[in-house]
Amino acid sequence: MVSSPHEAMHRIFQEYPDLFSRLSEVLGVRFAPPTSVTILPTDVTETRPLERRLDTLLRLETEDDEPLLLAVEAQGKKDPAKPASWAYYASYLLTKYRLQPMLLVVCQDRATAEWAAREVRFGPRQWPLLTLRPLVAGPHNMPVITDPAEVRKDLAVATLSAITHATHPKVEAILKAMTHVLRDTPTALVNPIVELIAQGMGQNPAAEQWRKLVAVDLSFYKSYISEEIRDEGRAEGRAEGRAEDILDAFEVRGIDVSEAVRERITTCGDPETLRRWHRRAVIAASAEEIFTDE
Repeated sequence: MVSSPHEAMHRIFQEYPDLFSRLSEVLGVRFAPPTSVTILPTDVTETRPLERRLDTLLRLETEDDEPLLLAVEAQGKKDPAKPASWAYYASYLLTKYRLQPMLLVVCQDRATAEWAAREVRFGPRQWPLLTLRPLVAGPHNMPVITDPAEVRKDLAVATLSAITHATHPKVEAILKAMTHVLRDTPTALVNPIVELIAQGMGQNPAAEQWRKLVAVDLSFYKSYISEEIRDEGRAEGRAEGRAEDILDAFEVRGIDVSEAVRERITTCGDPETLRRWHRRAVIAASAEEIFTDE
């Protein structure tokens, strides 16, 4: 199953097709800014049964150089079979479009990024026939952007940087810098960035940090994900309030509450369950009795 970070790491190039030229400078390689960009089909399957698909494929037009085909692959872990697939993609694209292909691999894991950046040679040791050398963006070479001024210079690059650093120790500062800038950014530009970063954080702890920052720092912002975040925040607030009401009821009635019972009450996130427990707390002979029939 394709993970949400995987989607975000290549989908950002669909949202911001001209991102590659700016990113390439960050990675130390200069490609001219495109004058136009075309999103191409990602299916590179031949007539035989084997199916192959790229994550994202773009045709970049520039004023000075010939058009460039950019294949973007999001890589979540080391895969010994991938270099051969990437070499196939490059050959197929060159044959089909008669344009020079470029492969960009985006990673969130440093070890995977360094593995993907290795030069791979195909053919006999004495005379390698092909050499694969992808350009890689990941935690090992993407800037850690915690200064809002740097975020403001290029929101797309800053967004990709935040995604690649989802597990960085400074991720909270990275995300805080993003929301600081987004407060003053037109809503039309905010929407894809909020959702891409939410996708890119995946199941990492930073996902919850991002949700809270959006709910607080971007309280004006309206989108399905921000509304979902705020709904969750309101639900959490109601749950915390009802848990306190239950404990207060026991305290007023002089009923002892064990640590196990207290933990079960305070960690419950279902407002309906807590409301049911609260009703029972008013008449229960012991704290444990509120869990009857649960």
